[in-house]
Amino acid sequence: MRAVQVAEFGGPEVLTVREVPEPVAGPGEVVVDVAAADVMFLDARLRGGWGGDYFQLATPYVPGGAVAGVVSAVGDGVDEYWIGKRVTTATAASKIGGGQPIGGYAEKALASAATLTVVPDGLSLAQAVALAHDGQTALAVFDKAAIQPGEWVLITAAGGGLGTLLIQLARGAGAHVIAAARGSAKLALAERLGADVVVDYAEAGWSDKAKAATGGAGANVVLDGAGGALGEAAFDAIADNGRFLGYGMAAGEFAAIDSASAAARGITVTGLLDVTDAETDWPRLAERSLAEAAAGRLEVVIGQTFPLDEAEKAHAAIESRTAVGRTLLTLDSAV
Repeated sequence: MRAVQVAEFGGPEVLTVREVPEPVAGPGEVVVDVAAADVMFLDARLRGGWGGDYFQLATPYVPGGAVAGVVSAVGDGVDEYWIGKRVTTATAASKIGGGQPIGGYAEKALASAATLTVVPDGLSLAQAVALAHDGQTALAVFDKAAIQPGEWVLITAAGGGLGTLLIQLARGAGAHVIAAARGSAKLALAERLGADVVVDYAEAGWSDKAKAATGGAGANVVLDGAGGALGEAAFDAIADNGRFLGYGMAAGEFAAIDSASAAARGITVTGLLDVTDAETDWPRLAERSLAEAAAGRLEVVIGQTFPLDEAEKAHAAIESRTAVGRTLLTLDSAV
């Protein structure tokens, strides 16, 4: 089968399509014929050699953490009910000759049966995989934020897949939304999805503009998907007794929030590990996100798709910050 390999750590050009053996389902596993694969900012960072302290990756390997497609084979202990089902799932890195792991950038991928979610009728496989990570994470963040009607909510990285979902969820809760993103295309998208105010954080003083939009009191809630200096600037726009949820690192690292300053102002700071605690019911959140999209209550924004042999362009789009919404690799024209 065809798969994209990271031949060596480096720039997008190291992504190469090669023929590799097909994965075989082991106990508790299934093989998915991939129709679409999610492309994440994390994929690009790992390809560049980042994260060696957290991820055990050796080249060559096939990247990709989530896919949507049709189950074509099951391993021991897995109900044959799954064969032929349209599913979305995290990948379970299989091994081919030489020990290279296979992720989702491939014609077939391995997954644990425990992570499968059936894609409801009326939802495409591309929409489903675009929600594989962002859908459940957006709902986990939204539930933890406990947004109330009339509150001001500042969302950073608002033009990405996760940010676009959070805009809709916050608006649905009756909040006033300030969307912060970089560039006119992302700001226009945020406005279309319901943001009351948009600010471009490529411009100096953007957090002051965000705070001014609230009448000077500051946002009641900050949902920070950007991290780094951008997240720290967003913290300056939060109201006393507000809530700051930092779950992203699109800027390269999580925001470093001064705990003493937060405590002095009565601000509750929630990090990614607090959002994704042991009590989080990920399968239920995955089903809920797909159901919301299938019912038309959540728009899934897929900004750009690329065929398997253009994975290099997908990574380049993400790293250039020009990608809007989700970025996907598609292997089936019917998705």
